Amino acid sequence: MTRRKPSPTERDAATRVTVIVRRAATMTLRPLLRILLFTSLCLTVAPWLLRWWTAARYRPRVVAAAATPPTKVAIVFGAGLRRDGTPTSVLRDRVRTAADLYFASKVETLLLTGAPSVSGYDEPDSMRDYAIGLGVPEAALVLDHAGHSTYDSCFRARSVFGLSQAVLVTQSFHLDRALYLCDSLGISAVGVSADRRTYSPRLERWWNLREVAATTVAWWNVNVTRPRPALG
Repeated sequence: MTRRKPSPTERDAATRVTVIVRRAATMTLRPLLRILLFTSLCLTVAPWLLRWWTAARYRPRVVAAAATPPTKVAIVFGAGLRRDGTPTSVLRDRVRTAADLYFASKVETLLLTGAPSVSGYDEPDSMRDYAIGLGVPEAALVLDHAGHSTYDSCFRARSVFGLSQAVLVTQSFHLDRALYLCDSLGISAVGVSADRRTYSPRLERWWNLREVAATTVAWWNVNVTRPRPALG
């Protein structure tokens, strides 16, 4: 049986239908592509803008150690341990800076906040031992063993330890986020930089890049999820 060839009129109609379908698909896809492009742009740019905003707002609250207003408590944030359980160089700088504030009578108590490390050692215990080795009396040290993140440490400082004012001791790259979190969670704070040495440029680039993502997570925790860390 011979298949009938379509007439010119039928071919023209089929062509017109194809053109109409393609135009409709293009008209449908273009807005979707624009939305996807706009969303991608926002997700890329927004974290950097948020990082810039926290720096612009909270950098003025960073003071020199000598200019630190007398405050009862300094919060010292954990920064990891070596395999043998001793503080990393970054963490030693934080504890030493806080100890200097104590010796200068700028603060009365050091709140050492951190969490157990993967090696089985405990950050606050190691921080305490290092601070005692520097001459800080054990009676001036308070340990928070559930500071799994900066958010957790700030939340617990307010909800568990009842702080409404504090001096925050950490490196410059971390201070903006720490100040933002404490401010958002009800603690009036100033920051003191623990930059006591020149760190590896590669590490500093990584820290600052990481802060872009970490600041976004901090904003999300404060404004959207509001997680409640362990309060024991």
